[in-house]
Amino acid sequence: MAPTAGPGGSSSRHPGWPARLGPVQCAAGPVELRPLRRSDGRAWRALRLRDRALIEPFDASSDLSWADRHSGALWRSHRFLLAGGARRGEVVPFAITVGDRFVGQVTLGGIQRGALRSGWVGYWVDSAVHRQGVATAAVALAVAHALGPVGLHRIEATIAPDNLASQAVVRHLGFREEGLLERYLDIAGAWRDHLLFAVTAEELPHGLEQLLARWRDTGGGTGRR
Repeated sequence: MAPTAGPGGSSSRHPGWPARLGPVQCAAGPVELRPLRRSDGRAWRALRLRDRALIEPFDASSDLSWADRHSGALWRSHRFLLAGGARRGEVVPFAITVGDRFVGQVTLGGIQRGALRSGWVGYWVDSAVHRQGVATAAVALAVAHALGPVGLHRIEATIAPDNLASQAVVRHLGFREEGLLERYLDIAGAWRDHLLFAVTAEELPHGLEQLLARWRDTGGGTGRR
């Protein structure tokens, strides 16, 4: 389960990047995180087009149609922007895989250094592996990496009050619910309230092992979310 550096290793400018993380075993199979590849574009488009009804209500507003937002050109732009942010130390973007199959993304973003040393975690997964532990395993891997090799002190997750599935992921891992952020993000055509969840490094001295233990203690770790 230990992280391994990718080609070239990480640097002080972007600590913890690139990396491959996992595996964590769940009901769907072994969950691993790796950098995004150009070849992921076809699966990214197919999954998100198919799962539009599940993803769009919680996705950022856009003037483009859902199909146009998932074109080959938009994938190349999306990946280029994430890779650039990773090189600048602003984001740590991962593909989620199960048995080497692309099933979603988890991203550490909004990374701030200095006295703050914080960031947020965001994620989506293929509906075909919902309720099988994939999202929770992926977020556990990403959060342990953030509070370890990436060198952050605090990780936040902002989640819509009606997105119960995403709330279940962070609750399984022991994130605190800290409050309501009113009209926080422009989502699906309107400014939406979001719940704020967070965890800090002091709460996880044993990193991934402790996150997975929390998951098991809530009845997960064998296939839920």
